[in-house]
Formats: sequence, C-alpha cells, structure tokens
Amino acid sequence: TAGASSNSDSSTTVESMEDNPDGGCHIYRYGYYRTGISVVEGILEVNIIQMTSIQTTESQAENSLVDFVVTCQGSLPTDVCTVVSDPTCQVSKSMVCNPVMITDECLLTIRRAFEEPGTYCINITLGDDASQALASALISVNGGEST
Repeated sequence: TAGASSNSDSSTTVESMEDNPDGGCHIYRYGYYRTGISVVEGILEVNIIQMTSIQTTESQAENSLVDFVVTCQGSLPTDVCTVVSDPTCQVSKSMVCNPVMITDECLLTIRRAFEEPGTYCINITLGDDASQALASALISVNGGEST
C-alpha cells in the first residue's frame, strides 16, 4: 500500500493504492470534488402503430415486404435498427441498421423484406447519441400478407 496526501484550498485529498489478488489495482480518493452534469431527455418511448404488407410483382414473390409505421416520444432518433428473430425472440436471423433524418415529428416508416413465410419476432430500436428505445412485435408473414 502506498499513500500520499496534499493540502490545497483548505481541503484534504488523500489517495491510496492497493494491490489485489486478481492482479488489478484500485485507487481510493477521499475529499471534495466538483463536476458538471448534463441532463438529456433521450428517446422515451417507441411504438409500432401499423404493419402493412406491400404488394409485389411475381418476379419479387420470394420476398415479402412489410412496412412498419413507428412513432416515438422524447428526443428525435438519428438511427434505426431492426432485428428479425425466431418467434421466441431468442435466435436472431438478420439485423439492419440505417441512419434517419427526422426534423419535426417522430413518425417514420421502415420497410423490411422477409425471404419466406413464417412467424417472426421484430425488434425495432431507435437511437441517438444519448439514448435508445425499443419496440417489439410478433408478425406472421404469409407470402405477401402479414398480420
């Protein structure tokens, strides 16, 4: 254990270091400290308000397209990520992230393709530099139709 102390501005600062069996080193400091705190609102809530199947031509029949209309509360997001998983939401099948430019109201439409019919868990995450918010839904895709 090594120790050091100093007096400045009528306050005492004591710093000590000790070795630990796990190979790490912890530093303990006692005294008075000053810092600034910035409070950010962040993205408070995300909601999927509508899911719509997009009609495709026969040449595009292998991919079912679904539009997700999403709203949020709080600060405006700068990126959106969609994770498509199995119906239990445990095994991820794909993940797509895109930047978004929203200037006024948080209302956006996200189009995603599904290669085959089935039931999927969808996680849509909206994020900015300070926060993230998530909405999930279970969707059944039946070759051009979704529920």
